Amino acid sequence: MTDVVIIGGGPGGYEAALVARQLGGRVTLVERRGLGGSAVLTDVVPSKTLIAAAEVMTKIRTAEEVGLHLTDDTRRLGAAVSVDLGLVHARIRELARAQSADITERLRADGVRIISGSGRLDGPQRVIAQTADGDEELPADIVLVATGAHPRELDTARPDGERIFTWAQIYDLEEVPNHLIVVGSGVTGAEFASAYTALGVTVTLVSSRHQVLPGQDDDAARVIQHVFENSGMTVLNGARALGAERRGDEVVVRLADGTEVVGSHCLMAVGAIPNTTHIGLEEAGVRLSASGHIEVDRVSRTSARGVYAAGDCTGVNALASVAAMQGRIAMWHSLGDSVAPLDLRTVCANVFTAPEIATVGCSQADIDTGVVRGLTMMLPLRSNARAKMQALTDGFVKIFCLPTTGIVVGGVVVAPSASELIHPLSLAVRNKLTVDQLAETFTVYPSLSGSLAEAARRLHGHSAEQVITY
Repeated sequence: MTDVVIIGGGPGGYEAALVARQLGGRVTLVERRGLGGSAVLTDVVPSKTLIAAAEVMTKIRTAEEVGLHLTDDTRRLGAAVSVDLGLVHARIRELARAQSADITERLRADGVRIISGSGRLDGPQRVIAQTADGDEELPADIVLVATGAHPRELDTARPDGERIFTWAQIYDLEEVPNHLIVVGSGVTGAEFASAYTALGVTVTLVSSRHQVLPGQDDDAARVIQHVFENSGMTVLNGARALGAERRGDEVVVRLADGTEVVGSHCLMAVGAIPNTTHIGLEEAGVRLSASGHIEVDRVSRTSARGVYAAGDCTGVNALASVAAMQGRIAMWHSLGDSVAPLDLRTVCANVFTAPEIATVGCSQADIDTGVVRGLTMMLPLRSNARAKMQALTDGFVKIFCLPTTGIVVGGVVVAPSASELIHPLSLAVRNKLTVDQLAETFTVYPSLSGSLAEAARRLHGHSAEQVITY
């Protein structure tokens, strides 16, 4: 029987463990915090649970737009609902624990041995598990390193867990901040800024770029910037934060131009650092990049024979879904099952702001720079009948296809629940469907997904010189 040892119990690790057991491996998983890793305990599950609460609050605040109001009360409906942040965060922590427990139960039921502790390589075919009871040597025919990453901290803005937070710490906050300063306008910063604004918190978002979400579709980021500013959020574009410090019950964020932003609390969302130090990687022959990430190929192999890696520690794409797929691919490959290499062109991703941004396949930048010779069709959400019924005005759908063949190669959706709406486009990209096939597929009327079919219909018959964006 093949011995498989997995270091790290996040999506890359636990999904790999399930596949390895399915293929007959003897699997040991070493995890120091709890199954699910950061994705379940401090990142994806907690942040999206917070966002779920924010979505409810948004619906309450916009109820008047569809004709709903309090009976015998002159107050606005939104003003009649308050936020108990202590309860919100308590629910988040409980859901994270429950999800971790479910994963643990599933792995044990499938016969995976789980060791609570830290793991490090002792050469390419042996792992040392460091536990409360001492070290245990684990011989391994196959090793998967899935150690994840942790929040980057600035020396000039050290989090204290009371006034200055990383995204992993903020769920200990019991009271609604008077004024939350969010430093960093990438996905993490934008999501938290959006959620806390919806919960009624005064938010200032410090963005070093010309607009929020610099890594996303430019049209989509422009919509989110507009929504943020209209919601009352203060967005400081082109503002580079040098540091943050406590002054009594306040936090002061210093900017490069010499100005200061004063708030009650500060969330630092300035990137992540891979967990790859002091675990014996380089000694075992595993090559690291300059940023400290593990270098892997498309089947998750490292430079050391028999050692694979998956997830945020590889820097391939910081998504739980990608980590999980990397872990599965590693086991399929190492245990001799059929396997297709990881194809990042088919990955779909989502930013959980309000509205959400969902993407798949190639980007507008790929089209504009000629990396992909394709056509673009963009339809605003406000023209959709279902959007009008729901009083939705911000958002759009965008489809990219190849000229002549009409094969769908990418898309962007900016809308509430865009994470659900992107699936038809994801299927189209993965299976090389054409815009005609997408257009000829029935959609419900009225529905937001109807705009996907409409955009596909409008691409019918266009050449590269006839692209129209509505």
